[in-house]
Amino acid sequence: MKYNLLGRSGLSVSEIGFGCMSLEPGAPDSQSVIDMAIGKGINFFDTADMYNKGENETELGKLLGSRRKNLIIATKVGNEWRKDGSGWDWNAGREYIMGAVEKSLQRLKTDYIDLYQLHGGMIEDNISETIGAFEALVQQGKIRYYGISSIRPEVIRRYLALSNISTVMMQYSLLDRRPKESVTELLREHKVSMLARGSLAKGLLAGKPAKDFLNYTAEEVAVASDAIQSLAGRTAAATAIRFVLDEPAVASAIVGMRTVKHCLEAAAASDAAALKQDEMNVLEKSVSMNFYKEHR
Repeated sequence: MKYNLLGRSGLSVSEIGFGCMSLEPGAPDSQSVIDMAIGKGINFFDTADMYNKGENETELGKLLGSRRKNLIIATKVGNEWRKDGSGWDWNAGREYIMGAVEKSLQRLKTDYIDLYQLHGGMIEDNISETIGAFEALVQQGKIRYYGISSIRPEVIRRYLALSNISTVMMQYSLLDRRPKESVTELLREHKVSMLARGSLAKGLLAGKPAKDFLNYTAEEVAVASDAIQSLAGRTAAATAIRFVLDEPAVASAIVGMRTVKHCLEAAAASDAAALKQDEMNVLEKSVSMNFYKEHR
C-alpha cells in the first residue's frame, strides 16, 4: 500500500481510503471487512455524522476498537437532521459545528478527529464564521486538520483563499472529470490534497450494466466501461481507481467496501501498475470530458 501526505498536514494516508458510508449497521461481515482493510494497509477511514443519522460513526468506532490510535479518521459536519427525522437542513454555523463535533467524538469513541470536513458548502454561507469554528477546534485539540467536501468550484476557491484547509473531497472518475477543468490545478498550487470519491461511478466502470450517468447516455457509459476493460493486466476496478490515483492532486481514492471481495479489489489497485500514457489516452478518448454548468 502506498501512502501520501494530506496537503501540508502531517497526516500520511493510504492511497486507498475506506468509504464508510457502505457499512451497514449490524451487518455480519463488517468486522471482517474492516479487519481485512487494515491488514491490507488501509489506514484512512471516512465517514460523516449524517450517515444513518450518526449510526455510521458509532459503527466505525466499535469496529476499529483499540486500533484507533494507529489509524486516521475523517468525518463530516454541516447537515443537521430535523428533530422529527424527516430530513436534514444545511447548517454551517459556528454554534452547530461546535456542538456536532462533541457528538461525533462520542460516537467514534475518540478524543480527537484527524480530519474534520464541512459536508458541502454554499457561496451564501458565512464562510469566515465556519472557518473560525474549525480553527477553534484545532486549537482545542478536538480536530487535527480540516477540509471541505464540495464539488462547487466557487466555494472551493473561497476556502483556498481564506482558510487553512488540508483537503477537498470531490467526485472524480473517468465519467466525471469536471474537477480537471480548473480545480485540480488550483489544489496543486495551494498544496491542498484532493480526496476522490466515486472512482467506480457507482460500479458502472467495474462491470455493472450501463445506464445514464450525469450527462452521459447509457451508450456513452458502455463505451467508457469497454475502454477500461480493454486494458489488460488489471481488473476493471483497479484500472478505474488507477485512473483516479494518477491525477497528481489526488492523495487518496475513497472507495466503498461492503464485502471482503470489494476490499481486496480496492486494495489491489494500490499494487497495480500505474497507467501508461497510451493507456491513459485510450481512456480519455473513450468519452468526452464533462464540465460544470453551475457554481462556477
